Amino acid sequence: MFQHVFAEMNDMLDEIIKRYPSAEGLNKQELLQKWNLLKRMSDGMIDEWLMFEEKMSQVREQEMDKPASASLEPEQEAVTALPELYLECFSRGQGYFKLQMYPQAIMQFSRVVTDYPESALTRFYLALAHLHLEQTSEAGIHLQRIMHLNGSPRLKGLVCNVLGCIEAKLANLDGACSLFAQALQYDPTLTEPLYNMEACRLNNGQLQYANQLTALN
Repeated sequence: MFQHVFAEMNDMLDEIIKRYPSAEGLNKQELLQKWNLLKRMSDGMIDEWLMFEEKMSQVREQEMDKPASASLEPEQEAVTALPELYLECFSRGQGYFKLQMYPQAIMQFSRVVTDYPESALTRFYLALAHLHLEQTSEAGIHLQRIMHLNGSPRLKGLVCNVLGCIEAKLANLDGACSLFAQALQYDPTLTEPLYNMEACRLNNGQLQYANQLTALN
């Protein structure tokens, strides 16, 4: 799943190495932005890997010899019920999304929903990619569709939060706060809706709608 992400990161780094020495003005600024993006991604991956290894070490200390016939845990059942996550176009879409290459991400995730139209997670990625491109109507189509699918409460909470951000940008603050409250009803552990409700109350600050996406993976 991560091969495509690293391939894209290496291509971007090769571009920086090749172009930066002779770059000037806006071109140099663009390359610096790409460098900072790669650095943030690299640091984030290292942190995530360390946390993963810590969890793995804890699991290793537990008894792991359950009979093969034992029934799957709910978390395992959820994973096996999402075969689209193992598609190459899904992993490619994630890679492009993390690299902020949203048109390419949309192309890959669109291929996934062609075969798996009920994939709520894929549609959420699509919605966020469209939002980053200021394509609000396209994002709204996927977000509304998710609310009628069998997505997890957490995912639906995140969807309500994004819908609230859209309403806030349209200056419908009451409607936005109602959606943020609905998001918390779906998942009280979400922090973004709380932050956004306060931003609407003060009519100040930036709205948040993608910071907790990593929690889905």
